[in-house]
Amino acid sequence: MFSGITEKLHGESNALYKLRDELKAGGQAIQDLISGNINDQGFLFPQDLLEEILVRGSRQCRLYHPDSFGQRRAREAVSKYYRSSGHAIDPDRILITPGSSLSYWYCFKLLADEGDEILCPCPSYPLFDYIALLSGVKLIPYRLDEARNWAIDIDQLEACVSTRTKALVLISPHNPTGRVTSPEEIAGIAGVALRHDLAIISDEVFSEFLIGRESLPRPIGSDAPLVFTLNGFSKMFALPGVKFGWMAVSGEPVRVRKALRSLELISDTFLPVSEIIQASAPEIFEHGQSIKLEFAKGIRECWKLAENALASNRHIHYINPDGGFYVTLRLENLDEEQAAEAILRENYLLVHPGYFYDMAPDHLILSFVQKPETIRESLPELLKTIERQTGYLDAHK
Repeated sequence: MFSGITEKLHGESNALYKLRDELKAGGQAIQDLISGNINDQGFLFPQDLLEEILVRGSRQCRLYHPDSFGQRRAREAVSKYYRSSGHAIDPDRILITPGSSLSYWYCFKLLADEGDEILCPCPSYPLFDYIALLSGVKLIPYRLDEARNWAIDIDQLEACVSTRTKALVLISPHNPTGRVTSPEEIAGIAGVALRHDLAIISDEVFSEFLIGRESLPRPIGSDAPLVFTLNGFSKMFALPGVKFGWMAVSGEPVRVRKALRSLELISDTFLPVSEIIQASAPEIFEHGQSIKLEFAKGIRECWKLAENALASNRHIHYINPDGGFYVTLRLENLDEEQAAEAILRENYLLVHPGYFYDMAPDHLILSFVQKPETIRESLPELLKTIERQTGYLDAHK
């Protein structure tokens, strides 16, 4: 009755999440230190303002007249956003989507046939595996080099290209390492794309949350033959429930036109974005600028608190994130899965072991975007557990 994909979508919970479920079933509250939903941490678009904007948006679309690319005013607002950072993207080269996940699916279906390959950074977010499965494509990892602050090895990336490679994914700021791709790396990636006729899928959902950097280097305007730039309101304005995202298409004009023709039909098949949200998007952009800056300031302050807690521990090492919400901790003489389970069992804190992201042993991943009191209370306890575990192992060698 069911497809082969259906069977692959069902898997047993891993040991960490089985333990979490057991603790929750016993009535124990668990502090999630991995969730990227910053609404739970007090980062909220002002409710009264949002309601006013949505009401005005609803009045603009009483009669249903959909546009396959998304309403013109919404696309113009996205275009204006890029102009403010020095990038000219015509509204006719922008497609409105419900968010980056569906944007990825559109790109994968547009660019690759069954069994074709797409290069994806490693470590990487587990969601890509499911999108690739549903798209029928194969993800080929290219490594980020921890020894060089998670830099991209352009030669190694190029060595991953085969006759079936159709595109490469760039995530900057990267999840979960926090790495921002340098202009030199972008030039190198664009060169690979040009030599092998590949598209670049540039995921920039954490672009507004930079730490110690003034601006984000982007592949828009590079020598790559075709670039899809993905972003949305989920992180930018802390509005994940609004479900408003986009794809900006740039590159060689002939390639861009062909991509847009196909994307128009794909999008017209589903018309997945609420007309009210599209009508409201220009005002969210307009009123959200100061709110976005306040969010960015708050997230930098979260990192300062987390860094103060992490800096003195001799059993972990980390590379300061350039942006985003996450930090990757490298453990010294301690198994990552054992450490994550001990932290959950003893401190009721959920963090992820590195293997969830195809990361080499032994690492833990956590989000530093937490309420200040959570950072002050949770991280010292987490570090004490790591010290106890390391001490126990040292004593039993």
